[in-house]
Amino acid sequence: MVSASDESNGHAVTSRTAIEAAERLQRHLETHAGQLVIDADTHITDVDSLHALPRHRYETTPDYYHGRPISAEDAILEMDMAGVDMALVWQNPATTVYGGSLDANTRTLTQANRYVLDSALRYPDRFIPAGWVDAKACGLDYTLELVEKLVVDFGFLIVKLNPAQNGYPINGPLSLAVVDRIVELGAIPAFHFGADTPFTPAEGLRCVAERYPERPVIAVHMGGGGAGYLEAEELYRVARVLGLECPNIRYVFSAKRDTHIETDLIAYQLAGEPFCRHLFCGSDAPYGRMTWNFGGFRAMFQSLIDGAAHTDARVRARPGLFTQEAAQNYMGGNFARFVAGEYRRLLAAQQPCSLRCP
Repeated sequence: MVSASDESNGHAVTSRTAIEAAERLQRHLETHAGQLVIDADTHITDVDSLHALPRHRYETTPDYYHGRPISAEDAILEMDMAGVDMALVWQNPATTVYGGSLDANTRTLTQANRYVLDSALRYPDRFIPAGWVDAKACGLDYTLELVEKLVVDFGFLIVKLNPAQNGYPINGPLSLAVVDRIVELGAIPAFHFGADTPFTPAEGLRCVAERYPERPVIAVHMGGGGAGYLEAEELYRVARVLGLECPNIRYVFSAKRDTHIETDLIAYQLAGEPFCRHLFCGSDAPYGRMTWNFGGFRAMFQSLIDGAAHTDARVRARPGLFTQEAAQNYMGGNFARFVAGEYRRLLAAQQPCSLRCP
């Protein structure tokens, strides 16, 4: 176990543009947390700069295919249709084509992250930018350098790893070296956490969470991801319990079976504080439709609020277990307050701007 105070020692955010953007975002989230609907898992792509292969497919068929890219502007159109005010955005791995060398791959991934940054600067009231690293494609040394750029120069609060798709254990030495650097810089590690590969088991996530018990860890999909229903069944169950045992784990509902999402909500609402603050809603767009997911979230919460006729006995036995306020928290308030609070902490760690900023 590593103490967060031992590791978070240093650099924080130093770019003046990044600091100003983070401060503005923090204020916006704090001011409007009680009203915001936030999608906590969205992938955007600079479609004008697509590599030749994904560009050909994108331009030759209007049909959906796995990871069909959406631009920042496409995402906003979908958000408006879905009644979503803001979205956490990171790059889309399906459209990031690597060139072979570690250096070239790092440049490609840096550009994908830069598009996320630029989009958030263009639409500061709509996007919460987050970073993405790939230690397998870029190598550890380049990845550690990229982590620093994402946090220190870009001002990203959250940096995601995808051990499942990139093929290394979530609690292996490669992953932990990257997580150590993220936490050292004061940022938050996030993971694809699903049953679609053997690389992200629950005990692996527990290892990461217990390594930094004072710092949050975000597990996207809460055991779902690309797994089939039966494949994911056991991880769904174990993940639900794990989050109640490790209070620093935060989960994003995306690419997950709706029946298990409802069971998670009931379990965490019954658990009360702080656990009812640890669940966030998402769509995994473009892998999932925001309209479908947030339409479903709204209908599900209404059925939980109208609990007298609910099919779950725990809900019927606890009139008033779910309220409009509780639903709003899950739909966006939880994530808004979480991000605002963590940005406040990260910005407080910075040295005086006159000493560090260009």
